[in-house]
Amino acid sequence: MAAPRVWEVGALCRAIADALEARFNPVAVRGEITGFSRASSGHCYFSIKDPQGQLRCAMFRRAASLLDFSPRDGELVEVRGKLGVYEARGDLQFIVESMQRAGQGALFEQFLRLKAQLESEGLFDAARKRPLPVQPRGIGLVTSLGAAALHDVVTALRRRAPHVPVVLVPAQVQGAAAPQSLISALSRLYRLAQQGPAEGRPPIDTILLVRGGGSIEDLWAFNDEHLARTIVQSPVPLVSGVGHETDFTIADFCADLRAPTPTAAAELVAQPREVWLGALDLIEGRMADGIQRLLDARHQRLDQAAARLGRPSGLVAREQLQLARTAQRMRHAVLLRLQRMEQAQQAAAAALPVQVQRRIDGLRERVDRAALRLELLDPRLVLQRGYALLADADGRSVTSVQQARPGDALKATLADGVVDVTVASQPRLL
Repeated sequence: MAAPRVWEVGALCRAIADALEARFNPVAVRGEITGFSRASSGHCYFSIKDPQGQLRCAMFRRAASLLDFSPRDGELVEVRGKLGVYEARGDLQFIVESMQRAGQGALFEQFLRLKAQLESEGLFDAARKRPLPVQPRGIGLVTSLGAAALHDVVTALRRRAPHVPVVLVPAQVQGAAAPQSLISALSRLYRLAQQGPAEGRPPIDTILLVRGGGSIEDLWAFNDEHLARTIVQSPVPLVSGVGHETDFTIADFCADLRAPTPTAAAELVAQPREVWLGALDLIEGRMADGIQRLLDARHQRLDQAAARLGRPSGLVAREQLQLARTAQRMRHAVLLRLQRMEQAQQAAAAALPVQVQRRIDGLRERVDRAALRLELLDPRLVLQRGYALLADADGRSVTSVQQARPGDALKATLADGVVDVTVASQPRLL
């Protein structure tokens, strides 16, 4: 037998591409979309599959711009284009030139049936959705230990709220065993949340159920009916962050809140620490302003009271004036009384002169005694006996040695004037 031809790798890939071109193209293929993604360049990459096989596809920006719908995983489509080889990797590749819907696709139809059933039972009702706690004391987290979603969530929480503890219960997030694994992890967190805080374990005020993006098959565990019913039984608000922004699962509709990505889920339950610190600063400033306004009002009232009280010397002068006025009124009243009695005596032609004279003498004696008592109440008499009234520089009376300190300037009001004095030594109690 002749030895086989030895090919260069690139040459063989080109030969295969030429053979495919001559044998099949152009070609139309029907299948279910999986792993759909749109690059920033506008090109679309995905695979189409059926139970017997899967074909990698690329749809460049020009052809993608002509689409009249947004392709998504699980949709059954009919694509037309050319079959070839991506020589850089030696992969079989279908270059899609046009695409149209051909049906919903088996998985997508199953998804829609379950969604309609659970929606009719009220599992998606907005009325049963609960608001997230403003400042959770602890966060429960369910995801895979090997998932990128775990790193994304932990990074976001550490950046925004490093003071909030996280209780992680790992679970499988892909494969046939994933639904039951997720249910078991959630059930364990539910028990911890209902038990409340314990030694070494924080309270759980909200739960995150997260997973990174993938195809409809990759995310299918989150479309499980039993998992959906477990989610709605959560004793605390639950946030679903599964896949990318365009991915929707049954878990998203059952959760209290859906986040477009795992990172967004973490950000929804953890306000940045700077926000709370700023709020505390604002409250502190308002409290300080309120206290200062209160103190200013109290000081003003004290100033007004001090102004009404005045200096001790002023009080003495006012008391002296008041006493003098009282004595004058009393003398005037007695004299007026005596004049009236004398007039009555003269009118009665000197009747009972002895009794009247005694009455007059008694009244005069009472007036003299009253005048004497008034004079005894005169503060000047106290000052004339060697006493003095002490006041500080602000005019407040000094009545105790505890109000004076060495070096204090005081004013002493004496019987005939005011003397400025200075405290020379530490005052002593008697």
